[in-house]
Amino acid sequence: MRVEYINPFVEAAYNILTEVLGGNIRRGELYLKSTSVPVMGVAALVGLAGDVEGRVIFDMHLDTAMKIASRMNQEELKSFDELAKATITELANLITAQAVTKLHDLGFRFDLTPPALFTGENMEISDHEVEALIVPMETDQGRVEVNVAIRDRM
Repeated sequence: MRVEYINPFVEAAYNILTEVLGGNIRRGELYLKSTSVPVMGVAALVGLAGDVEGRVIFDMHLDTAMKIASRMNQEELKSFDELAKATITELANLITAQAVTKLHDLGFRFDLTPPALFTGENMEISDHEVEALIVPMETDQGRVEVNVAIRDRM
């Protein structure tokens, strides 16, 4: 996986989380994952196709998703209802849009799928063909992991 693909997502995640959540956003140590990836409870997945192929997952615990959705809506949400789900999906859209704009500026051309939201316990995503780079982001609301698995189109 080329670093040119990763940095725009890391920068965009930091920028957007800082903008919409305020507070302290801290980037944790990056690490690679090459096997099935367990997800924490709420995962927004965006697919990429074109010059590159792969996906980006924005992964967090349900409690973190609830706190983020509440903060973004400026009201305490009581359940992970349609508003909360739409808010987390929009967060994924905002981060992806900023990252894709940077990648387009670098000359990469590709299409995106709309974010798909997955919720539940004991889920995992299998991606045996491409390594995933995990970028943990610590927010005042909890940890958000940006899970990037992108490669040049074969």
